[in-house]
Amino acid sequence: MLVGEVLWDRFPDSSRLGGAPLNVAVHLKRLRHNPLLVSAVGADPPGEKARQAIKALGLDTRLLQSTDQHPTGSATVRLGAGDDTSFVIERPAAYDAVALSDATLAGIGRWNPAWIYYGTLFASSAQPRSVLHQLLNAAPGAARFYDLNLRPGFEPPALIDELLRLADVVKVNERELQFLHEHLHLPADPEGFCRVGAERYAWRAACVTLGARGCVLRLGGAELAAAGFEVDVADPVGAGDAFAAALIHGIASDWPLASITRFANHAGAQVAATPGAIPDWSTEEALPR
Repeated sequence: MLVGEVLWDRFPDSSRLGGAPLNVAVHLKRLRHNPLLVSAVGADPPGEKARQAIKALGLDTRLLQSTDQHPTGSATVRLGAGDDTSFVIERPAAYDAVALSDATLAGIGRWNPAWIYYGTLFASSAQPRSVLHQLLNAAPGAARFYDLNLRPGFEPPALIDELLRLADVVKVNERELQFLHEHLHLPADPEGFCRVGAERYAWRAACVTLGARGCVLRLGGAELAAAGFEVDVADPVGAGDAFAAALIHGIASDWPLASITRFANHAGAQVAATPGAIPDWSTEEALPR
């Protein structure tokens, strides 16, 4: 189960459907999981277009709501050198109006999801944060995957500390690592962050992505720094989401650390080398032998 934003990424030359939870859900579907997305779109043309596109991607839309309270989410994307990408988020947006009935929450409890994925942007408003807590309470046995995905203006340290404490598995990039060092006094080096973070917050796993240099993953008591894949970056948007989906897949499959990191690094590299946040990508060459 994935909860959070569905939005249109506005590039200088195009608009593309996105939002980290949606992107991760698409990749998990391609990995033969059965993801359920909890979000909302507006009762407007962008919302209807998003709903049809999400259905075409094969995702379960039963918890994708429509609302006339706010317009469908959007973000202006500014591409810089390398993987230096910035976003201007329009808020409030339709996903801020998500609401779950008691019957829906009871149904989620019966479904008993194995994982719940969440990020910071969605939880940075009061109503969505309440929805997140409702979902976590409805599925107490689910592993909780927190992908920080920090966006300027929506990153209060107290909230991030709260979300870190809720998590079982945490994924951050290098810029987020520096933010956590400055605001929550966690180590600035990836290995130290994973070790100290696991001790402080009782995480099952922690991962720091390092772009083309690979990643550091701590899972249980074991840790591995894994080399990445060199590619010509066409569009870095969504590479971290592909990495997250592959990381969830590897952990859920009980793979060894070397297989998990190779698969996740490969997924992120393939998406970075291809325009768009959710392009098709090949899994076969990166699967464990």
